[in-house]
Amino acid sequence: MDNLKTILIVDDASLVRLYYRSILEPAGFRIEEAFNGVEALEKLQSAVVDLLIVDINMPLMDGLTLLDTLRRRDLPIASIPALITSTESGEKDFDAARAAGANHYLVKPIDRETLVEFATMLCGVPR
Repeated sequence: MDNLKTILIVDDASLVRLYYRSILEPAGFRIEEAFNGVEALEKLQSAVVDLLIVDINMPLMDGLTLLDTLRRRDLPIASIPALITSTESGEKDFDAARAAGANHYLVKPIDRETLVEFATMLCGVPR
C-alpha cells in the first residue's frame, strides 16, 4: 500500500485542473478531479481525500457553498483541509473564504512552487 496523499481539485476550468495535475502528480500526489461543488460532494462520499483545492466561481455549486456545506456535516470529511484558489483578490473574498472554512487562499495564477508548498503543508507531508 502506498502512502501518497490524495488531492481533489474542484474547478470548472479543465485547463486549470490539468495545470494543477501536471504540477502535483510529479510532486508525489494522487489527483482526483471535480467540475463543481455538487460533483465534489458526490466524490467525497466514496473517495479518501487529504486536501481540497477549490475554485470559488463554478456552476451549480460554488466553492464557498461547497466548503460551507462540507464544514457543517458531522462526518470525518468535514475536516479535510481546503485551499481556495480564485482570481478574486479583495479582502471581502478572503473573509468569505475564511468564514466558509478555507484553510488558506491563493490568488490565481499560482506558480508551481507555491502550489506544491501549500499542498505539502496542508497534507502534512514531511519535507
